[in-house]
Amino acid sequence: MIRAVALAFAQLDDPAFRRPLLWGVLGALLAVGLLTWGAIEGAAWLAGGTGWLSWLAQAGGGLAALVLAWWLFLPVAAAIAAQLVEPVAAAVERRHYPALPPPRGASVAAQVAFGLRFGLRLLVVQVLLLPLLFIPVVGVVLALAVSAHALGSGMVQQTALLRMDPAQARAAWRRLRWSGWGLGLVLAAMALVPLLNLLVPVLGTAAAVHLLQRGTIA
Repeated sequence: MIRAVALAFAQLDDPAFRRPLLWGVLGALLAVGLLTWGAIEGAAWLAGGTGWLSWLAQAGGGLAALVLAWWLFLPVAAAIAAQLVEPVAAAVERRHYPALPPPRGASVAAQVAFGLRFGLRLLVVQVLLLPLLFIPVVGVVLALAVSAHALGSGMVQQTALLRMDPAQARAAWRRLRWSGWGLGLVLAAMALVPLLNLLVPVLGTAAAVHLLQRGTIA
C-alpha cells in the first residue's frame, strides 16, 4: 500500500492528472460555497433576517458550514473520483503497465451506478459519524477508521470496474481489503487537511490502480 501511494505521488506531474485535478478543485470549491451560502442564509432566516442577532446567526452558520464542509469533503471527493477514474487510471497504466491490453470492464451504466452508490453511502456514513467528533481522540480515531474502510472499498472497486465486472471487482476488494483499508486511511487523513484534501480523488484513483495491478490482475 505504501508503495502504491508513493508511486501515485510521484506521478502528480503527469499532464494527464492536471485536468482531473482542476475539476476536483472546482467541484470542491462549488460544494463548499453552496454549503456555506445555504447555512448562512438559513441561519439568518431563522434569526429574523435583520439586526445583530441575525449577524451572529450568519457568522455561526458560516462557521458550522465550514466545519461540515471539512468533514463532508470525503463524499464530495468520492463523487468527483467516480468521474475521474478512467483518465487517471489510463495515465497510470501507460506509464507503469504499458503491456496491459485495452480495458474491458463493467458497462458504463454499471460504473455510473456504482459511483452514485459509493458517494451516497459515504455521505450517509460521514453524517452518522459526526457525533463521534465530539468525543476526544477515541471518537475521532473511530470515525476515521470507519470512513477509511468505506472510502478504500469504494475507491478500489470503482477503479477495478474498468477491467472487471462487478462480481470480480467485489472479489478483488476482498483480496485487497487490508491494503485497501490502509489506502482509505491515508486518503481519509488527507481529506482532513485543507488543500491537501484536493488531491484525494486523483491520488486515490492512481494508488488503487497500483494495488489492483500488483495484487489481482496479471
